[in-house]
Amino acid sequence: MKKTLEQLTRPNVWALKPYSSARDEYKGVTASVFLDANESPYNAPLNRYPDPLQLQLKAEIAKIKGVTPEHIFLGNGSDEAIDLVFRAFCEPRKDNVVAIDPTYGMYQVCADVNDVDYRKVLLDADFQFKADDLLAAADEHTKAIFLCSPNNPTGNNLLADEIHKLLEQFDGLVIVDEAYCDFSEAPSFATQLQRYPNLIVLQTFSKAWGCAAIRLGMAFASEAIIALFNKIKYPYNVNLLTQQQALEMLRRSPEVGCWVATLKAERAYLMEEFSKLSLTKHVYPSDANFFLARVTDAVSIYNYLVSRGIIVRNRNSVSLCGNCLRITIGIRSENEALLKALREYK
Repeated sequence: MKKTLEQLTRPNVWALKPYSSARDEYKGVTASVFLDANESPYNAPLNRYPDPLQLQLKAEIAKIKGVTPEHIFLGNGSDEAIDLVFRAFCEPRKDNVVAIDPTYGMYQVCADVNDVDYRKVLLDADFQFKADDLLAAADEHTKAIFLCSPNNPTGNNLLADEIHKLLEQFDGLVIVDEAYCDFSEAPSFATQLQRYPNLIVLQTFSKAWGCAAIRLGMAFASEAIIALFNKIKYPYNVNLLTQQQALEMLRRSPEVGCWVATLKAERAYLMEEFSKLSLTKHVYPSDANFFLARVTDAVSIYNYLVSRGIIVRNRNSVSLCGNCLRITIGIRSENEALLKALREYK
């Protein structure tokens, strides 16, 4: 028997009366004189508080993502939505979450900040998981399971059948972080929201959309979960400049599609050339805009590249990633600079 959303939600959050901002109180009315929010009348449009629910932006995102605006939460990066999962559903020092290992580090950071037990389940040699192993790590106090697909730092898609199995058998929330999904051929789990009311899908403007600087993350979930997020988020969590830039990028979506196609071609080229280097032991398959490679001495090679002004990510200390570097795909000149430096490494 699946737990209801009320059973999963912290009682104080379920009963919480959210803060009502000035802009929440006159919906449906066209106004021209604003004397309600103690704003300055000067320096338009920056003098006005932004739309707290980002309705125009959500309407445009909905067209591209194939969902309705009511199923969208927008936050200050995907990290805000990750943190909201803990704040909405996990009682500190009582509840826990389960996650694959290795994976994106912010899940554990948010767990630690919110004083929630974080249980890791090691991936196999192919960087895959079995739903049964994650379910075995869960108990009656497990509120959520975190998955990242394509996974970071391994770069691979997780097995869709195992994700479906989790969604069907776990009575808590399953979070599927799809930050790198635009570089993958696998369909997004955002198409499965009607089928799985316990599903939360995370995406971002930071990767394929080339907008890491504006800090805009997306969460797709049931209307009830989105309503809970909106209840406890800070009132104006996405600023006007971010909303405006995101709208501009959505108008440029054909150009973004070209960027993605170019990066996927560069990924194939760079991975092939990287595999030929004498220092390379293994290049792992990737469905993201980066790849993981096992090398002869990750620490030494990383430090050497830093000395050459080239920065990659040393993942040597991460589970299953001993002597591994994570390489982001750049433009051809950046990729060639990396290869040239590595060919000269001794």
